[in-house]
Amino acid sequence: MSYLVIWEFHPKPDSIPTFEKIYGPGGDWAQLFRLSPDFLGTELVRDRNHSGRYLTLDRWTSHDAFHQFKQDHRAEYDALDHQCENLTELEHPLGEFETFAAQSIP
Repeated sequence: MSYLVIWEFHPKPDSIPTFEKIYGPGGDWAQLFRLSPDFLGTELVRDRNHSGRYLTLDRWTSHDAFHQFKQDHRAEYDALDHQCENLTELEHPLGEFETFAAQSIP
C-alpha cells in the first residue's frame, strides 16, 4: 500500500510549457519532494477530453510521511507554491488516497 495525493490544475495557456516542466516528474516539485526518502514519485497527466486540465499524482509511503514532510519543509514548500501561483488559473486538491496492491486470483 502507498499513499497518493492528487491535485487538479488549469495552467494559463501561455504558461503551459513552464507549468509542465515545474510540475512534471523531473520538475521543481518532485525535486523538493525527493528530500524525503518516503517520496515515491510524481506523475503529471493531461486530460485529453478537457483542454488545459492537468492532474498531479504524488506517491508517498504513507499519510504520516507526506504530512511530516510538509511540516519539516514548510518554508521551502510555501516558497515554491508562491513562485508557481501565477502559472495557473485554477488549482485545487482532489484528495488523498490509499492505494492497494494487486491481489493474485487463486
